[in-house]
Amino acid sequence: MTSIYNSQDRFYKTPYGAVRAVQAVTFRLAVPCDFGCTTPYLIWNRDGGEPVMQLLQKEATRDGRDLFTCTLSFAQAGLYFYYFDLYTEYRKLFRGALGECFMTTGTGESYQLTVFEADFQTPGNVAGGVMYQIFPDRFCEGVKNKVMPFADRIYRANKHGEPYFWPTEQPDGHLNQDYFGGDLEGIRQKLPYLADLGVTLLYLNPVFEAHSNHRYNTADYRKIDPLLGTNEAFEELCWEAKRYGIGIILDGVFSHTGSDSIYFNRECRYNSFGAWQGEGSPFRSWYDFSPSYKCGYRSWWGFETLPEVNENDPAYRNFICGKGGVIDYWMELGASGFRLDVADELPDDFIEEIRRAVKRHGEDKYLLGEVWEDATNKWSYGRRRTYLLGKGLDAVMNYPFKEAAIGFAKGEDTRSVAERIVRICENYPAPALNTVMNFLSTHDTVRAITAMAGESCEGRDRYWQSGRRLTPDQYERGRRMLVMGYALIFTLPGIPSIYYGDEIGMQGYKDPFNRAFFDWDSTENRIRPALRRLAALRKSCSAFADGDFRLLRAQDGVLEFERRGSGAAAAVCLNRSPSTLTTQLLGQTVMVNPYDFAAITQDHP
Repeated sequence: MTSIYNSQDRFYKTPYGAVRAVQAVTFRLAVPCDFGCTTPYLIWNRDGGEPVMQLLQKEATRDGRDLFTCTLSFAQAGLYFYYFDLYTEYRKLFRGALGECFMTTGTGESYQLTVFEADFQTPGNVAGGVMYQIFPDRFCEGVKNKVMPFADRIYRANKHGEPYFWPTEQPDGHLNQDYFGGDLEGIRQKLPYLADLGVTLLYLNPVFEAHSNHRYNTADYRKIDPLLGTNEAFEELCWEAKRYGIGIILDGVFSHTGSDSIYFNRECRYNSFGAWQGEGSPFRSWYDFSPSYKCGYRSWWGFETLPEVNENDPAYRNFICGKGGVIDYWMELGASGFRLDVADELPDDFIEEIRRAVKRHGEDKYLLGEVWEDATNKWSYGRRRTYLLGKGLDAVMNYPFKEAAIGFAKGEDTRSVAERIVRICENYPAPALNTVMNFLSTHDTVRAITAMAGESCEGRDRYWQSGRRLTPDQYERGRRMLVMGYALIFTLPGIPSIYYGDEIGMQGYKDPFNRAFFDWDSTENRIRPALRRLAALRKSCSAFADGDFRLLRAQDGVLEFERRGSGAAAAVCLNRSPSTLTTQLLGQTVMVNPYDFAAITQDHP
């Protein structure tokens, strides 16, 4: 024992990480005898509450250290913060890097203890799987030579062309109005391809009718965009996907609609009495009209084409969550769940209502939220969010792990990388941690291989980003980085997600360059087999589905950790150093090449 306290070490705190309400938690200090400490206290407070002092009792003296313990339980779900006061020369213990304490006579960062609802469960069929994210217009065109359903859409016959990026304000602008023709039939045709890759869950960016290629400006929540297919085609896709062991989750954009929609109808495309048409509209209460807004109504982040909805409006809530509402409709057609766009901007009680609607169709249905930070302690709109405590989301998109994986590949200090990881593992409830979406790329981020091996695009405009590709040397380095990054997110807690095209090394900076059409003519054949092997590795060992995380080493470009479950264990070593590494994993001696990884699994009683 070298620490006085370390939240990452089960000797000092059991159980590890977040706990269920009323679950007992034992804290232990190992204080050097020469400190003369007799009455150490744990000082804790419920989020925003008054501090409470808890005396630790002496347990034993061992190896020149006095051991002190206390056991607590917390009845209410929420965040609790704590530190220790030794009451010897006013020394206090606060959180340092990797859970280690640091000693000060002043103040510091308190440790966080997340207490979640005692009955919080997430879908067991999701944990241990592999997700694949598809931007529907850009994956595969199953029905060729389709007629554009609306005159203002531009069809891109050349699938190798770069997405248009000129602003619509320009005379020749086509931003988000060019379509490559990807559709549901194309996804259906590629189900064998996805199953071979090890995919068990498909996340589709919006598929409802909308008048942009990204479809985040919903026009009709109950209708598949006609360029993608029909509602019947979606139902067929869901049921055929299930034959391959693949579920499908939809993107739920419930914080705003399109101005060009049957609900708002500012552009008068629809024969509906939309909110824009006046007070008598059945949708008027969904929106906030006021002369104080530049465009006369509250819009999402100031975009006039995205009128923001009032999520507290009973009529809107019932439309989305009520019996026979939007959630019910798509779940009954075969969807396995929803991903909630901009979950930070949805009230917690609205998310809870959405959860109840999703779970009406079975506890195995999945509710994922878009959150870019640590979702347990996130503040947004002036309040602490509670959506990960058991009544709201099952899990979130895990951006901290993405930053850790890309940072590690690019040479970030290994302890800093490990700190990003252990924070999430320590703070997240186990049911959520086991089902978070881990990824390297999404439709909102620079492609992983570009982010890892290319120049930074920060401060660069779209014209600089346009057409920019990695040099052959950069690509080879990026390819190795990409595989190693995926090795990390495939073996950390959570569900690894492959962004379409990453498996063939597709490149691209920010939107829209990260949304090119899938290159089915690609000859890249080195990344996909590696991902296939990683998927097989996850499937072969249950510890990757629900095992505890234990950091073993984080130094000199080497990251090493274990996953231990009730019936199996796994150990992983990633070597970013320029030299071959010899190490011990679960008692076996293994060699790990530079920019490579090794994993050992074993069953145990």
